[in-house]
Amino acid sequence: MQEENILIQAGLSEEQALAYQSLLDKGPQKASDLAKWTGIKRGLIYKVLEQLESMGLVSKQGGPGTVATFSPSHPSLLLSNIEKKEKEIALNKEMLMSSIGALASKYNLIIGKPNVQFFEGKEGIIKIYEQALNSDTKSIDSFEDKGEMSAFIPEYISKFIEKRVQLGIKNRVIAPSNNPINENSEKELRETRFIPDKLFSFTMDIKITDRLVSMITFQKDQPIGILIDNQEIASNFGKLFNLVWELTKKTSSSDD
Repeated sequence: MQEENILIQAGLSEEQALAYQSLLDKGPQKASDLAKWTGIKRGLIYKVLEQLESMGLVSKQGGPGTVATFSPSHPSLLLSNIEKKEKEIALNKEMLMSSIGALASKYNLIIGKPNVQFFEGKEGIIKIYEQALNSDTKSIDSFEDKGEMSAFIPEYISKFIEKRVQLGIKNRVIAPSNNPINENSEKELRETRFIPDKLFSFTMDIKITDRLVSMITFQKDQPIGILIDNQEIASNFGKLFNLVWELTKKTSSSDD
């Protein structure tokens, strides 16, 4: 019974565990004999054996015109199946995380409340950027610092830009003049306007899409980010960005 419980904890159903345990105890068996030893109905035992066979835990012997026998495979395959499921779960979690922003947006439309999420550390900050890319937006407007993002997550910057370009998402940037990484680039769908760093010693990264506003600070001891999903808040941040964008137009032209 203890071994059967272990098999169930490893992901097998009660019937699958009984059938597999019986094969391990008594060796290769016909389906009819296996049904007798386990108490599983004969009509169900074939389905259970097919399931175990698809998992690689049971092999079937016997050709046309003969009664098939079923043999157990090595129990180490249970570990392989668990590892496979863990990888699938990790992939599903990653896919869910990349879509959670869009799902939360639909939820917020129903309840009418802004969704506010807090993130910490490198992985948390990257999740914010990924949600912005997966928010079905056509553009991202950015108030940026002097390049802390590039220094904080250098391995992610190129991936972010590449994915943004692949999605056709344009990027307008307002940054201090001592920012070395956000030059105008048609290839990277980016237009930048610089403000003299004496007037704009900005130390945050603010990104604005149709519905999302992210505010990130890259403090070495405690990098944190806030992601707000609310159309009205995003719209007002967008108006603020457009105002500064227009005010910097003459300055940027004269700098050129």
